[in-house]
Formats: sequence, C-alpha cells, structure tokens
Amino acid sequence: MTIRLLEILSRGPILGDGAMGTQLMLRGLRPGSCGELWNVERPEAVRDIHALYAEAGCDVATTNTFGATRVALSRHGLGDRVGELCRAAVQRAREGAPTCLVAGDIGPLGTFLEPLGDVPFEEAKAAFAEQAAALESAGADLILVETMTDGEELRAAVEAAAGATGLPVCATFAFDSGPEFRTMMGLGVEQALRIAVEAGAVAVGANCGANLTLEDYARLGEQIARLFPGVPKILQPNAGAPRTEEGRLVYDASPEAMARLAARLKELGFAWIGGCCGTTPDHLAAMRSSV
Repeated sequence: MTIRLLEILSRGPILGDGAMGTQLMLRGLRPGSCGELWNVERPEAVRDIHALYAEAGCDVATTNTFGATRVALSRHGLGDRVGELCRAAVQRAREGAPTCLVAGDIGPLGTFLEPLGDVPFEEAKAAFAEQAAALESAGADLILVETMTDGEELRAAVEAAAGATGLPVCATFAFDSGPEFRTMMGLGVEQALRIAVEAGAVAVGANCGANLTLEDYARLGEQIARLFPGVPKILQPNAGAPRTEEGRLVYDASPEAMARLAARLKELGFAWIGGCCGTTPDHLAAMRSSV
C-alpha cells in the first residue's frame, strides 16, 4: 500500500476532505463531548458528512477517530472501546465515501508526555499502536497522524503506527503564527518535519494552526515545499483565522478564497491538499476546481 500511495501522490495533488469536528457540531455535538461516540450512536450523521465530502470531489475520507486512543477516550469513560469505535468509524467512511481512500485518523493524546506530563513515551506508543492496529483491521488504507505539536508525541505515533500495521503513515503538525512558524511546543518547520521523516512518515506537512490567515498558510506552504525534496507534502489549512461570535468560533474564509490558496499550493508542488477546522463541503468543492 505504501508503494501505491506514493504512486498516487506522485501523479499530482489529491484532494483531502475537510473538517469533521465542526461538521458534527453543526449537527448537534456538544463542545467537550466525545465525537467518536457518534460512530455508533449517530452513524447516519458521520456517514452523511463523508458522503458530502465525496460528492464535493474529495479523494480522501478521514475517519472520525481523532481522539480515539485509549488515553483520550478514557477521559469520557470509554477507554475500553477503542476497537469498537475505530471499526465503526472506518465503516462509516466506507459507506459514505466508497470511492475514496480511507485515512485512519490519529490525533494527539490531549495530555503531555513526560517530563512535562505524566504519560511515559512507551505508554503513548502503546496507545497509538492499539488505535492504528484497530484502524488497519477495520480496512483503512493509510494512517494519518495529524495536528501534532510535540515532536516526541508525533514520533511515538508514527513509529507505533508503522510498527503495528503494514499501512503507509502520513504526518502533519499544527503551527502557530508569529515572526516564525512554530508549534505550540516550540518546534520550527524544518525541525518538526525532520522528526516526522526520520520517524518513518512517507508524506509530511501541516494542518490546522492557531490564528493563521490564508496568507499565513501560503507562506507556510512555501517553507514546507522547500524542505526534504522527494518527500510528498501535505497542507490542510483551516478556513482562515477564527473569530469568536456569541461564544463560538466562526471561520470566515470563502470557498473562492480557499480555491485560490489550493491553486497556489498546487503550484508549489503539494501532493495532498485539503481542509481543516471550519472547512465545509462547499470549500472543498471549490478547491476541487483548483486541484
């Protein structure tokens, strides 16, 4: 599958999908509750989101498993349901987007590894391995480790997924704006991507990000594109920088603006272009015309 994925990425940019969390919230998911539980309790909602992205022209369906490690699920009292929720998530993606590649999504644990936190590296690695194996057994085509800010946590996730499965592993960091792009944990762009490549990721890049405008994402893309020639690059931006309105985050970037950014990323040679927080099927449909 690694060879097949690299062949697909080499033929030109594929279109990832867009936000899952904000789409679930539009359908009634309460902030702070477990979105992964909807894979079994509200399966039609998850399936319909995948279907809308597929209809928009997306090539990838990213599973609703961002927080489906044992560590993250334990905060909701669901630590023993990793396999069940991951299997259901892959099934929902297959039902809604039968022609898409299914990317088994792995997000951060939601806590810190030692020495800043209390999670040992090997414990984190075991949690990521359990999730990755469940996603593979359910039929995912690849693993996407995303929205990472800590290099050691990303290393644990990528090494665990590569060791526990035979699937290709892709990895993206979330960067903050400022004089220089850095993750919340202080990693610069080159330093972060080097960790991902050395850990075994076959495609690397960025998604999400704190308060990044579309212009910021274009500049970030320029930096990423220059690094590690020969390694496919990924960029899945938010729909611009969010603002708060009546206690909720609002993303204002229009589909047309996202399409212009996608065209720029294609010019830069990105192999995988998609969306993150605030993006909708309308955004991805507009980006399809550019990709």
